[in-house]
Amino acid sequence: MANIPEKTLEDLEYLEVLRQCSDFAITSTGKEVILALKPINDDLVVLNNLQMTSEYCASFDNENRIPNHGFEDISPNFTLLKIENSVLELETFRNLARNTETTNTLVRFLGKFKTYYPTLYLLSEQLYEEKEIKPTVDGIIDRFGEVRNDASDTLYSIRKQMQQLRGKISSSFNKALSQFSKADYLDDIRESVIENRRVLAVKAMYRRKVKGTIMGSSKTGSIVFIEPETTNAQTRELQNLEFEEGEEIKKILSQLTDFFRPYLPYLELQHSFLLELDIIHAKSRYAQKIDGILPEISQKNRQIVYKKAYHPLLLQAHNLENKATHPQDLALDPENRIAVISGPNAGGKSITLKTVGLLQLMLQSGMLIPVHECSKATLFSQILTDIGDNQSIENHLSTYSYRLKNMKYFLRKCNENTLFLIDEFGTGSDPELGGALAEVMLEDFYECNAFGLITTHYSNLKALANELPAMINANMQFDNKTLEPVFKLVMGEAGSSFTFEVAQKNGLPFNLINRAKKKIERGKVRFDATIAKLQKERSAVMKTGKSLKEKESKVKSESDRMEQMNAKLKSKLTSYQELFDYNQRLIVLGNKVNEVAERYFSNNKKRPLIAELLLLVETENAKRKRKTAAIAKKEREQKKKLNEEVKKDLVKVRIEKKKEKIQPKIIEKPKPKLAVGDQVRLFDGRSVGSIDSIEKQKAIVNYGAFTTQVSLDLLELVQSKKKSK
Repeated sequence: MANIPEKTLEDLEYLEVLRQCSDFAITSTGKEVILALKPINDDLVVLNNLQMTSEYCASFDNENRIPNHGFEDISPNFTLLKIENSVLELETFRNLARNTETTNTLVRFLGKFKTYYPTLYLLSEQLYEEKEIKPTVDGIIDRFGEVRNDASDTLYSIRKQMQQLRGKISSSFNKALSQFSKADYLDDIRESVIENRRVLAVKAMYRRKVKGTIMGSSKTGSIVFIEPETTNAQTRELQNLEFEEGEEIKKILSQLTDFFRPYLPYLELQHSFLLELDIIHAKSRYAQKIDGILPEISQKNRQIVYKKAYHPLLLQAHNLENKATHPQDLALDPENRIAVISGPNAGGKSITLKTVGLLQLMLQSGMLIPVHECSKATLFSQILTDIGDNQSIENHLSTYSYRLKNMKYFLRKCNENTLFLIDEFGTGSDPELGGALAEVMLEDFYECNAFGLITTHYSNLKALANELPAMINANMQFDNKTLEPVFKLVMGEAGSSFTFEVAQKNGLPFNLINRAKKKIERGKVRFDATIAKLQKERSAVMKTGKSLKEKESKVKSESDRMEQMNAKLKSKLTSYQELFDYNQRLIVLGNKVNEVAERYFSNNKKRPLIAELLLLVETENAKRKRKTAAIAKKEREQKKKLNEEVKKDLVKVRIEKKKEKIQPKIIEKPKPKLAVGDQVRLFDGRSVGSIDSIEKQKAIVNYGAFTTQVSLDLLELVQSKKKSK
């Protein structure tokens, strides 16, 4: 475990995170383990836990979801198994079988998908698929949780006798019931059950008439419950058999317990595996709730780079209230190990401190954290905090005394593997004296090579951070116009406390504020004003940078859009070319078929026609490649879609051409005057005939084999009739 005081866990509200996480555990044991979690110091263990949680969390979003791991806690029975001649309870055997079946399912799954979940697979690798436990238990205990009749030959025989005897008892009782009912000795209810035995409800006046064992009476005394004499002997025999049955069941369960004793190491390993999986599952569910991820973790290049880091508890509270939560960006590395955060009160300094500390505790407990995926983190052996008012009434310590005692502890424990978080460093005493003491303590922390964050209003600490090479200033931004905090951390620049601005916002008179300004040193006012001015300038630069980034983003998006359009056009051009080539092939094929048809028209021979057609078909089929039904269907759909696109594009092109180009007027040539004897043909035909006669703009055209009447408007002149010399 990491060296982290309980006070740190309380300051950072770590226990509340554990409580929320434990709600996702399936088992009560899992909840207890999560609530008792402590940050771990072993880097390999932490990284392994984080990787397992990340893998489990990833399974929620893919098709290969990890099967259910629900199980019953049977660990108390492990001690019982170690005791000789001990016997497990009936329900325990069923739980053992169910847990084994669950384990087998998980082992098979993780073995099958070990490439997806390599770390979880390593967790299950120590287990194997146990195939004897469940069949053995199922062979003895049925699905209702009772020992099966065929669990042993003896039990089968006893239960068979019991069944036969119960039949005899029922028959005897029914006979007695009928007999005494006819005699009118019985009450209206006729019978009842006492101590699991059927009895006659006899009227009190007739109790001496009915021979048997009196088992009781009604509250009024009007009814006496009697077991008939005819069933007494059979009932006693049944009781004996029930005793024998119980003894045989004990014997069977004792044998079954002995069967499980050699499996004790496997059962303990199985329980540990299922419990660990329950804890990982709960962590993953909690990570899903807070949008937690696994950042890059490096111990060689120690650095904390949090981008869009959220405080998980604050995030959830704000989500419930539909309020916005402001994430923070922060960076610490060996060259900037300590950050001095300044800025106005209620600007978010303390919550930034708590966010960094809590996320660090969560990471070292194997939990994913709500940060951007580009974030980086490192691990520490100890985390020290001094946050909030720590006044102790019990120990008669003031806030400042307590803090001095805390700082003494920090100075003794701090080293290169320490992360310290101090809120309002140096406060509680005279500003000048307390500031000077805080400055020398900060120098000692610096010499320890520790990583840390402090919040302060002291100008000397801001100046120190500016002087030392491995220390950096940071500030919480403040809007000068609205006099409201922005809740955004900016690294590399000290912040003003905006004391007078905040006072102005809260309605203090101007003359009072001006008098206060005159009371303090002029240099301090100028220093604070310079800081405020620098912040304004930085804000303006940030706005300009933001504007440039937006423009760059627009240009990039436009470039991407043009590239996509270009790619789309290239794809469409390729498709159109393929369609054109396909249509050309069809035209060539159509011409060949037409030639065959003309030959058949000339010679009227079917056999050559069929031969030529078959040859054409075989030639075309030889060019084709065999395709599956799915591929063929896909190609047909693509071709159909492409044809539709071409039609649409053609319509657009035609419309545009009509708009752009004025169609020239077609000068029609004068139509020649047709006469009898002229060679003519129809405009849309090929056959040529001669005009036999013309009457009322209609001509009789002779084609040799037949004649037809056609309108003169539909005929075109092929050759005029030769005039005789």
